Amino acid sequence: MNYDKNKLGKMMTGSVVPLMFLIISVIAIPLSQFTGVYLMDQIVTRLVRNSFLVLSLLLPIMAGMGINFGMVLGAMAGQIGLVFITDWGIKGAPGLLLAAVVATPIAIILGYFAGIVLNRAKGREMITSMMLSLFIAGIYQFFLLYLCGSIIPFKSAGMLLSRGYGVRNALDLGVAKGFDNLLKINIGGVGIPVGTFLIIALICFFTIWFRNTKLGHDMRAVGLGMGVSDSAGIAVEKTRIQSIVISTVLACYGQIIYLQNIGTLNTYNGADQAALFAAAALLVGGATVARATIPNAIIGTALFHLMFIVMPMAGKYITGQAMIGEYFRMFISYGVVTLALILHSWKRQKDKDMDRLSFRIDAAKPASK
Repeated sequence: MNYDKNKLGKMMTGSVVPLMFLIISVIAIPLSQFTGVYLMDQIVTRLVRNSFLVLSLLLPIMAGMGINFGMVLGAMAGQIGLVFITDWGIKGAPGLLLAAVVATPIAIILGYFAGIVLNRAKGREMITSMMLSLFIAGIYQFFLLYLCGSIIPFKSAGMLLSRGYGVRNALDLGVAKGFDNLLKINIGGVGIPVGTFLIIALICFFTIWFRNTKLGHDMRAVGLGMGVSDSAGIAVEKTRIQSIVISTVLACYGQIIYLQNIGTLNTYNGADQAALFAAAALLVGGATVARATIPNAIIGTALFHLMFIVMPMAGKYITGQAMIGEYFRMFISYGVVTLALILHSWKRQKDKDMDRLSFRIDAAKPASK
């Protein structure tokens, strides 16, 4: 009986974050005055747009490296690929595939560099990856502002600043909806881009398959204990680098999918919030910095963006001021990560207390016989 209570307690502490945000969303939905069809359409759009980016965070967590805020490096690589194919004038799904081909080697190089840096910051991977993304952002901006159009020739003068070099702040993408329009159906007024959902399903199957490979088992072992893994003959640092490289490449593809759905590229700031929003969505789904699953990613993306949709309008109708709604939006996006991490720390402490209680109960059983 006590064991069942202990198990139920762990399940409840693990579900507290998604339950809390579900309750907030349920309260905010009627206040926002949105129709059910509109909300469903928006949730489908946000799932298509953001799920791949969130799923790219799973492997580093499995390898014990926490949330990879360095996924911004992959997002920047994806944007560079999109800049080049926009200049070349290649449109639709072929343009997106070519952008992925161009961006992949850049993402691999950046991911390898990030892995080396994070191996020198064991135990501080999340904050280090965040600082690393800010450092690479400077190089990324220098590349687009000064090298593109001067050293690297561009065919389309309309993409460059008036001085003749440097990419413009915003670009209209000719590859807009390239994947979304491959196979699109309409159910009850809700447009469902089946083509993009199939790509998202592909990364889910890849993640499941990868976990059962030797490298996947090595990553799980490293995540459970680097010392034990090293004694077992696993190349710990190499495995950690590989997890970051794969995550960075997947984030590159995720950013391409994200931007083709939006249709425009914010050249210099488009990747800044990618890691924050992806991490927030994953944590809202019930994941932690030590364990995350595919359902955590999908449920978290839906819950986070549902709240992201309804809260600004709910705030507007409650206070009568539109700007208050925007404050709600910023408060939620930044506060959710902090709150989820605090709740994760509390959950870890509760789990330890429950494990300690369970051990005492098991130890007392023989004595009572």
